[in-house]
Amino acid sequence: MNELSHTRTNHLIDPSMHVWGWEIPVYLFLGGLVAGMMIIAGYFLFMGRHKEPKCSCFYLPIISTIVLSIGMFALFLDLEHKLYFWRLYTTFQLKSPMSWGAWILVLVYPALFANILIRPPEIISNKFRLIASLSEKINRMKNSTRLIGILNISLGVLLGVYTGILLSALGARPLWNTSILWMLFLISGLSAAAAFVHLIAKDVQEREMLAKADNTFLTVELIVIILLIVGALSSTQAHIDAINIILTGPFAASFWVFVVGLGIIIPLIFQVLAVQHKIIHTPVFPIMVIVGGLILRFIIVYAGQYSHWSHTVLGK
Repeated sequence: MNELSHTRTNHLIDPSMHVWGWEIPVYLFLGGLVAGMMIIAGYFLFMGRHKEPKCSCFYLPIISTIVLSIGMFALFLDLEHKLYFWRLYTTFQLKSPMSWGAWILVLVYPALFANILIRPPEIISNKFRLIASLSEKINRMKNSTRLIGILNISLGVLLGVYTGILLSALGARPLWNTSILWMLFLISGLSAAAAFVHLIAKDVQEREMLAKADNTFLTVELIVIILLIVGALSSTQAHIDAINIILTGPFAASFWVFVVGLGIIIPLIFQVLAVQHKIIHTPVFPIMVIVGGLILRFIIVYAGQYSHWSHTVLGK
């Protein structure tokens, strides 16, 4: 084994690391969005809402499959050695979040497919008799719908948590080096998914339910962001410098305006008024929540690469 030492990694030569472009935040956002939709659809199945003809649990798995595939394609574009991605599936590394994520993604597709089989679109079941036959068998099995619901909730939680742990496991970047990032990404994914379902739901009662749920998710997300900030400000100087990048530094305007203001607080205020029937529901605020969730991933990924331990060690 050869040991290699170098002194290149310091703020005088490399002011910041920038190895991840737009592909990673897009992948993290779409992964979180799918995680949220899986949890919502799974919850509806578990609670028996599939008996409602307009339940979103029938079309959410189809949308999730498409959205996740787009996210996977973004991740594929980021790979340096694209022809060797399959090697991730020749091993399982217990201590590697990326290895966990690769295998979770493999399990997510069958869970979504099982959800689709509960009531596949007619255009598919009419064309493929095997799909119709599988659907009939699943619906004849006792408690199969509830079990598929639990499976989707479980894998949705794992997928949402993984997108946060993927970054927080990288201790070289103090902004990501927090144990609460997974919670932020999970709740942000749930909020974006609730906003999305609120936007497209065909059932009025379901739309109202998702708006109330999103208000809860937005409130929790705000609390988690406060905890993230307080935790960083009470930690080492490197963590204080890192969190200041988004509080007062180059990413501050985007963070306060697009994530906290337009992505959480303003939609929360107007959606509370909407569920109290003081104003009408409008697609504007769910869209603001979704865009805020996307910008949050961009800020965390980009600002995290900007944060640096050696700024503190060597002096700014």
